[in-house]
Amino acid sequence: MAPAGTAQKRGATDPIDSFFAQLAERGHEPLLARGSGTLRFDLADGKKVEHWLVTLEKGDVAVSRRNTAADLTLRADRSLFEQMVTGKMNATAAVLRGLLAVEGNLGLLILFQRLFPGPPRPRAKGSARQGRSGR
Repeated sequence: MAPAGTAQKRGATDPIDSFFAQLAERGHEPLLARGSGTLRFDLADGKKVEHWLVTLEKGDVAVSRRNTAADLTLRADRSLFEQMVTGKMNATAAVLRGLLAVEGNLGLLILFQRLFPGPPRPRAKGSARQGRSGR
């Protein structure tokens, strides 16, 4: 049996694969109802670049792995994009810092950014103990 490749190791538990799979399953996303266009994400992982194409049509969403022209192309390291889909990095902040390269209709990025989760909430110190003591 051949050793598992990187893509096989990532599988369904990979945050990026999960993000796009869940997006595709939605079919229609009300947060995107005011926009139409295509977004291509070029994610670099060493010398390998994976492509994700998202097509929006007034909230209807389709996801594919095609490498084709798009209204907006985003290029980033895979690790950066993983931070974006887990809420650890804001897409606009990544653009302003020069970490995320964009070409095309920036309005689509602003619209699409609504789908990325917000930052993780910090846990309150001592909240677990207070809950047990009945305070």
